[in-house]
Amino acid sequence: MGREIIHIQIGQCGNQMGNMFWQATALEHEIGLEEKSGQFTQWDNIADKDGDGVPDELESIEVFFNPTRNKMEAETRFVPRAILVDLEPGTLDVIKASSCGQLYKPDNMIFGSNGAGNNWAKGHYTEGAELIERVLDGIRQELEKCDAAQGFQLMHSLGGGTGSGMGTLVLLKVRDNYPDRMTSSFSVYPSPKVSDTVVEPYNAVLSTHQLLENSDATSIIDNEALYNIVHNVLKLYEPTYAELNHLIAQVSCGFSASMRFSGQLNGDLRKLAVNLVPFPRLHFFLVSQAPLLSKEAEKAQGLTVQDLTNQCLSPTNFYSHVNDTEGKYLATSFIYRGKLDGYSVETEVERQIKKKEEYFVEWIPSNVKTNMINVPPKTSSISSTFIANTTALKAIFQRLVQQFGQMYRRKAFLHWYKGEGMDEMEFQEADKNVRDLITEYQDKEDAKLELEDSMDDDDDEDI
Repeated sequence: MGREIIHIQIGQCGNQMGNMFWQATALEHEIGLEEKSGQFTQWDNIADKDGDGVPDELESIEVFFNPTRNKMEAETRFVPRAILVDLEPGTLDVIKASSCGQLYKPDNMIFGSNGAGNNWAKGHYTEGAELIERVLDGIRQELEKCDAAQGFQLMHSLGGGTGSGMGTLVLLKVRDNYPDRMTSSFSVYPSPKVSDTVVEPYNAVLSTHQLLENSDATSIIDNEALYNIVHNVLKLYEPTYAELNHLIAQVSCGFSASMRFSGQLNGDLRKLAVNLVPFPRLHFFLVSQAPLLSKEAEKAQGLTVQDLTNQCLSPTNFYSHVNDTEGKYLATSFIYRGKLDGYSVETEVERQIKKKEEYFVEWIPSNVKTNMINVPPKTSSISSTFIANTTALKAIFQRLVQQFGQMYRRKAFLHWYKGEGMDEMEFQEADKNVRDLITEYQDKEDAKLELEDSMDDDDDEDI
């Protein structure tokens, strides 16, 4: 039995990312989109390897999809356990018209009419507060359909108003109502070169303040890194948002593969967090994916474990614009997919990690975890997803607080936030919280392995 995850996508960016994630997930689970929408299409090829009376393929579907009838019947529709939220109707209208449009439960598409106007306070306090009860009601109904829900997955961006303001409001309410459930987020951070909004630093710092308290695992993605991948790796010089979102779908499918399919070690959100989060506030992840292929590319041929591991550890494949040599890895996880030999995977990972040994903290001895899933993605015969907790991510927060400080010193644009009932103290608290986070990263980076003489003395006394 799979442990279910409730997926929430908020704002224009979050909904477009989420829509691409559901397309990719439906294809991996052999669920029809436009034709036979929501129906399992491989009834002739299913097998019950573990002998519990339910085919393995149908067990894996239930983590993210809810069967509307008896799951053993061919007419059963599998509906995404998804809540789609936006403060204006436009994005959800586009999603309804997409290839995934018929998959979603209409009642779970929740939208307002006024929008957040790139204002975090509108999304968090005024417009968002009007919709929050409907969102929580949808979440409660989805949870009631689960046998053993493990947690929530949120997709949103931090630059605008809805994804940042309402996204963090939903996260706050979920943490209050379901404190024993895990919360994971894919958060698109503002980039230095790809900027859509002047007030992005305000929105991002206020959101990070909330993510620090209410998220258990946050994967950081930024548009500049995605554009670099599209230009330098995929050689596409006029990328569309669909192509950028397809990259995010690839890494999010890899991230959740161990929760959806059986492997050598069955994973869930809690196991992932336990292995990757050594300190509660340092729960931000750098992610990368290999091989990176465009949607139209043919299946990768002739790839080896060495190729995958090399690409995953290469800065050109990172989904955040950071240099990993400017920090230290606290903990890492590789998720390999496809028919691979476990020994060669372990050997190759060990070899690659030895080459980067100086960039791993020495006081966490076993900080590399590998997981192998037999089911490959639809884009290639084998793949690998790399998730890392590294102090190099402090560069993203440093840039944000610097831009935040430059505007806040002059009180620029502050009246738009105060007009929605926000207190200036909240800006100062958020700024201090993110600065404290940067200090914590620096402390962990500078920490050395200390073998105390007193330990030896204690041993002598025992003898």
